Amino acid sequence: MSIIFVLIPIALIFVCLGIGIFFWAVKSEQFEDLDRQGINILFDDKNKTKQDNDPTD
Repeated sequence: MSIIFVLIPIALIFVCLGIGIFFWAVKSEQFEDLDRQGINILFDDKNKTKQDNDPTD
């Protein structure tokens, strides 16, 4: 029974840490553009760098 007095504060600390990390992530705009990284894998980086370094522009 005395282990509950140890486990409850540890669980509360983990919950507070999780909530704190979540609010930090929202504040630092980690969830602003969720689709971009999923779409970036479809594009080839080599073509992008060739277009950026093209002297004919």
